[in-house]
Amino acid sequence: MIFLKRKRMSWVCMPFLLSSIFVHAQAVSDQSNFTINQVWAMADSNNKKILMQGLNVQAADAHVKVSKAERLPEVAAEGIYAHVLPLPIYENGLFHTPGQFPVAPTYYKASADAYFNIYNGGKTNTEVNASKVESELSRIQVGQSKQEIHYVAAVYFYDVFRNISYRGLLEQDIRDREKQLAEINQLYKNGTILKSDVLRAELRLSKQRMLLTEIENSIKIAKQKLNILIGRTDDAPLNPQILDQETDAIALKQVNEYFNDAKTSSYKIQISEKEQALTKLKLENVKSNVMPSLGFFGEYAFAYPQIQFYPYALSLYSTGMFGLKLKIPISSWYTNQHKVKEAELKVKQQEVEDEDVKDHIRQEVQENYIRYKESVQRITLAEENIKQATESYRIVQNTYFNQLSLLTDLLDAETQLLQSKFELTTAKVNAKIQYYQLQKAVGNL
Repeated sequence: MIFLKRKRMSWVCMPFLLSSIFVHAQAVSDQSNFTINQVWAMADSNNKKILMQGLNVQAADAHVKVSKAERLPEVAAEGIYAHVLPLPIYENGLFHTPGQFPVAPTYYKASADAYFNIYNGGKTNTEVNASKVESELSRIQVGQSKQEIHYVAAVYFYDVFRNISYRGLLEQDIRDREKQLAEINQLYKNGTILKSDVLRAELRLSKQRMLLTEIENSIKIAKQKLNILIGRTDDAPLNPQILDQETDAIALKQVNEYFNDAKTSSYKIQISEKEQALTKLKLENVKSNVMPSLGFFGEYAFAYPQIQFYPYALSLYSTGMFGLKLKIPISSWYTNQHKVKEAELKVKQQEVEDEDVKDHIRQEVQENYIRYKESVQRITLAEENIKQATESYRIVQNTYFNQLSLLTDLLDAETQLLQSKFELTTAKVNAKIQYYQLQKAVGNL
């Protein structure tokens, strides 16, 4: 009775176990399917270049704290313990036996001193501001690195997709050619065609199989590149998931709108502006070299024996002082002029470089805008070429098997049809990559 009850319960639980196993298996299989957004997310988390840039941001933030810590007072402690050698006195000259003056054989001193900067020409504030700009610059560089990695990942991603598409087209073509070869062999057996036609058909089929091997190798290479880029193992399974509408043409804005977007979003322009700000802060720092520095200082010490002031004494003593310390860098009044001139030239150089970067970005946006429109036209042309090549192949195939055309005409028609299908896939992929390149130039990838 108990056995029957347990058996009944096992049958009741079986569907749940099977469903959980199926869900787990489906989850495992889904780990190999990636969209472009999932690939980018994995690259942001695992790419080593981005991780290094993240560490650079942390170092820049730490440097800001270091610069701010310069405002704190400097405090130091010092201790000395020494054995004092006897003091010889050469009363009759260096070459005669000296007399010995009695000295205390032991000397020790414990002291502490502090210095608090009140004014140093604004150098500390300038250093703090410069470190903040460097921290902002490091964050912009992280964004730029992510954008560069996104673009490279998209290239590898669509390279895998393109070659997989090639493989599907070529496998279908090989199946068709194998059927066709069987028909040609039948014609040869019937004495309708020559042996040379059979050999040509076999030669073309062997070339197609070799091309399939090359495509398989290209898929493996592209997958490895993408896996390494997003932090996965080299041979991890990866299948690009791309919807049909993702490769459709995208309606673009006016080119002037992309120019305006690039002025505020382009990472290259943002980096150039931050570098310009750094050169200006460096100029301020150099100009402050001629300014005096003023600070509060204090020191206190215990020492034995007392040999600092007369009369000396073999006793422990203490001494201390505090006050204001003023330092005027007089030599900087005539040596700092060339440093200021150099820093001013650096600022002008950076201004010119900033304008050059903006010109380059404007040219890059214009070029990618035009190239994308051109790539969309290539898609339309490739679709039209497929229609024409399909019709041409149909006509030549019918005429060949009716003994009205040569095998070379049929092979050319087949090659043209397959090439047209390849060109359509290439045109769609190139258009997508070109669009990403436009977005990268603007700073929105």
